[in-house]
Amino acid sequence: MITSFPYFVNSQTEILILGTMPGIASLEKQEYYAHPRNHFWKIIYTLFDKLPISEVFEEKIKVLQANKIGVWDVLENCERKGSLDIHIKNYKENDFETLLKEFPRITKIIFNGKESHRYFIKKFGQIEGITYYVMPSTSPANTMSFEKKLEIWSNCF
Repeated sequence: MITSFPYFVNSQTEILILGTMPGIASLEKQEYYAHPRNHFWKIIYTLFDKLPISEVFEEKIKVLQANKIGVWDVLENCERKGSLDIHIKNYKENDFETLLKEFPRITKIIFNGKESHRYFIKKFGQIEGITYYVMPSTSPANTMSFEKKLEIWSNCF
């Protein structure tokens, strides 16, 4: 059984980015999007003109929070061999009802990949007052070019 990380959300958060479940590299480092070939941080830093990307995880979170962005995963825990979402089984979702009540400024959810969206919709459906965006996964398993991912991700900020 693997377990996701705590959310990084505060009272200013308006946008919530959701992955499915951290991959092996992230679990080992205990940091969101830690795989060196994952494009997540490069996209965020490029969009918010903050390059170069910090090596310090706390600094990365500060960039998100300065732009009213939070991050979490759809699943609280699951069984999975490797890092791919297609291998997920016996899962439990995180408690989004409580999170969205506690942080009512969140009006936009960006899904990092189709699988996070699929798991979320299956459990929670369309939540009133929230706009959903399904973005291409930033994972290295998604072979779309960085430039194309950046172009598509830029449409939701």
